[in-house]
Amino acid sequence: MTATDASDDARARLTAALVRAGEGDRSALRQVYQATHAKLFGIILRICGERQAAEDVLQDVYLTIWRRAGAFDPGRASPITWMATIARNRAIDRVRSSAIRRTEPEDAALAVADESPLAPELITQAQAATRLHGCLDTLEERQQAAIRTAFFDGLTYAELAERQAVPLGTVKSWIRRGMMKLKECLGDVR
Repeated sequence: MTATDASDDARARLTAALVRAGEGDRSALRQVYQATHAKLFGIILRICGERQAAEDVLQDVYLTIWRRAGAFDPGRASPITWMATIARNRAIDRVRSSAIRRTEPEDAALAVADESPLAPELITQAQAATRLHGCLDTLEERQQAAIRTAFFDGLTYAELAERQAVPLGTVKSWIRRGMMKLKECLGDVR
């Protein structure tokens, strides 16, 4: 018997075992496993790079072979080519899913990133606040008090008029004039 004859014989036995496995024959699946597990494991290990991952993928491959053996068509591909394709695809899927999982902690870190302003922004805000308070200090006392109470304490103009015991129009006038002076002082900075 030549090497070609032995190869053809092994291929025929594997094809027959795979067809029987497709019909639900568990002992045939065992024969398929014993004849192919070393080759398929080598393919998977080369792609996955980790023994444990390769072992997990190999188990998935044989479950897939068991479920799909009935769809195997010996006229389209050799049994080892068909199974190697399944093994390769499963291994690639595993590597891709691992890459996605490896990026998840980074994505999670971005999701809980500190939203507080950075130092340059804090400095700019502090400078603007200092300038605003400096300009507020140049206003008449009534305008200054009205603006601080309305904008910093959150009182409405009507509540402010009631608290100061003055007409609503007077409060609006104080605030309007004070805001115009603030605009001049701040140089209409936007």
